[in-house]
Amino acid sequence: MSEPTKTSYVVRHDLQVADRLADFIETEALAGLDIDADRFWGGLSRLVHEFGPRNRELLATREKLQRLIDDWHLARRDKAHDGAAYKKFLSQIGYLLPEGEDFRIGTENVDPEIASVAGPQLVVPITNARFVLNAANARWGSLYDGLYGTDAMGPPPAEAGFDKGRGARVVMRSAVFLDEAFPLAGTSHGRAEEYRVEDGRLLVDGSPLKQPEKFAGYRGDPQQPGSILLRNNGLHVELVFDRSHPIGKTAASGLADVIIESAMSAIIDCEDSVACVDAEDKVLAYRHWLGLMKGDLSESFVKNGKQVDRRLAGDRDYIGPDGDALSLKGRALLLVRNVGHLMSNPSILDRDGYEIQEGLMDAMVTTLIAMHDLRKTQGPRNSVKGSIYVVKPKMHGPEEVAFADATFTLVEDVLGLPRNTVKLGIMDEERRTSVNLKECIRAARDRVCFINTGFLDRTGDEIHTSMQAGPFSRKDFIKRKGWITAYENQNVDIGLECGLSGKAQIGKGMWAVPDKMAAMLEAKIEHPKAGANTAWVPSPTAATLHALHYHKIDVFAVQAELAKGGRRAYVEALLDIPVASYRMWTRDQIRREVENNAQGILGYVVRWVDQGIGCSKVPDINDVGLMEDRATCRISAQHIANWLHHDIVSGDEVDEIMQRMAEIVDRQNADDPSYRPMAPDFDGIAFHAARDLVFKGTEQPSGYTEPVLHAARLALKRAGG
Repeated sequence: MSEPTKTSYVVRHDLQVADRLADFIETEALAGLDIDADRFWGGLSRLVHEFGPRNRELLATREKLQRLIDDWHLARRDKAHDGAAYKKFLSQIGYLLPEGEDFRIGTENVDPEIASVAGPQLVVPITNARFVLNAANARWGSLYDGLYGTDAMGPPPAEAGFDKGRGARVVMRSAVFLDEAFPLAGTSHGRAEEYRVEDGRLLVDGSPLKQPEKFAGYRGDPQQPGSILLRNNGLHVELVFDRSHPIGKTAASGLADVIIESAMSAIIDCEDSVACVDAEDKVLAYRHWLGLMKGDLSESFVKNGKQVDRRLAGDRDYIGPDGDALSLKGRALLLVRNVGHLMSNPSILDRDGYEIQEGLMDAMVTTLIAMHDLRKTQGPRNSVKGSIYVVKPKMHGPEEVAFADATFTLVEDVLGLPRNTVKLGIMDEERRTSVNLKECIRAARDRVCFINTGFLDRTGDEIHTSMQAGPFSRKDFIKRKGWITAYENQNVDIGLECGLSGKAQIGKGMWAVPDKMAAMLEAKIEHPKAGANTAWVPSPTAATLHALHYHKIDVFAVQAELAKGGRRAYVEALLDIPVASYRMWTRDQIRREVENNAQGILGYVVRWVDQGIGCSKVPDINDVGLMEDRATCRISAQHIANWLHHDIVSGDEVDEIMQRMAEIVDRQNADDPSYRPMAPDFDGIAFHAARDLVFKGTEQPSGYTEPVLHAARLALKRAGG
């Protein structure tokens, strides 16, 4: 056990600020900006004391609406669900709002990675510098490595030695991609012997590309270039030539690698994938964001017995077809995901001694830090358009979006930024946002740069909102219900109606199985086919492989077709509650469902509480690694809570299953020297937190996991754990 965590405070205006946070702001975040500490703290105090009461009112509205919905279902418990009556009721209580007249967003100064180029998006925890650097540098990735090192070409390779046969198949598969995206006249990239540049044209074995405009530049001698730059659907591909390379020396042309422009953007996450519960954690998060915005973030670590020093990649320089210098970004465009409206944080106390809303603190601090990028006069820039990109999660309806918009207006005023410098990403993951999406976009129409579906949080909110409606289907069957298709389609349809195409991202959710790249290549092409110009992936390698889909599909052409009309998902389908219509489950089916949920909860929570790991690859009950964050935990906890509430499973059964699953999780983590086993005593803070998520699940605000997890992590830190 380490020394208990203690927090001392200093007074800044009428705020009590943790001394380590105050020191970070005043000596690091403000350094080099034309904003003094008095102005910053005075502005934050104003934000806290003017907007804090309104924030609490919005949370009270959530609870009031939930009670009314609970009462409606309880009064009709023995009756068949009446969809029309339910919709009318939701309208009467102000949950479902009228859809207003058509409009188009007015967002301006949006970088091309968001506005005009479709491609993969990463989401990474801000507290892990290595992951953050990997994500920022994932703008470019080796297709050869992505195909060779994953199951995309069959079972993953053995770790020892180079498999020449597999390498040859990788080269052939890459050549097929090049022939599809950049077809040649009379030959194939797989058979090509010479690439050269003449008079601004690329010639391959003496013949031009079938689409010469796809040649974008080169490096080195035009007669023997070191690399060739190609462009398709706005994405770049670099062919690297090196006849001394093990692969290049076997290719007639000397082609040694195919480098794909991969993660066009990355969300640096302060929310779902982190465990930030106090000033120590928040300073770590903010310091990493500062390093990204200044461009000096670095990290050293040991990999395979060797020390690795990682820094941010620089821009990439080429010669354009016209002979002029050409520079391309070497890093993904970075967005920062702030905390939602729910949580407070002990880093700062208001004039009455209460914790301030963490989302208000994030709004001021992350915007301040991003000004370092806006003030740059040389070197790589995050935003060449002078914008700051903030993703705001877990908002419930237009009122809450309008509140976020007003928050950033005040932040801009305090920091002296032009109006709408801060662009807003709206996560379409709560039901009251889904059913009022058009009005949510309208509430921030001049800031919106992003809307994105989130199936897991959306399902967790669905279960909690409809807790009294009856027992829900098993999780795999919930995914097959009609509401999910309507939800995914409506996000695209309304986004296009509101003019997001060419101005903002319309996104889709995460691929949660990072080791299953072959399955991802089969399934995730549906996202660009659906008109989404970005979708989340779990790793830089996955971004490189998912980028292949955006070469196959011209997303903006798909959006143009969809915008012509003929398809529109409507709210009635979204209100079709996915309760189980067939409830004749066997005891074995019930047990297996609860086991799967419980094992996932425990595997995630024990790392969150004991080690402060907010997102990781957690083995499921079958030892398949799944990406877990608070959204996955929310749906699993709410699902068991729903079955407990409706007597599908008893409390004793759940307790027995959770203890048995804890033993499995202990075995799965046996090689981790910092892991604390939950069994055989089951009396640790982490185990009790996991149990509370289930047994107190109906009491949690909107079914969120944060209150329980934060309290448990703080208790452990304060005890010196």
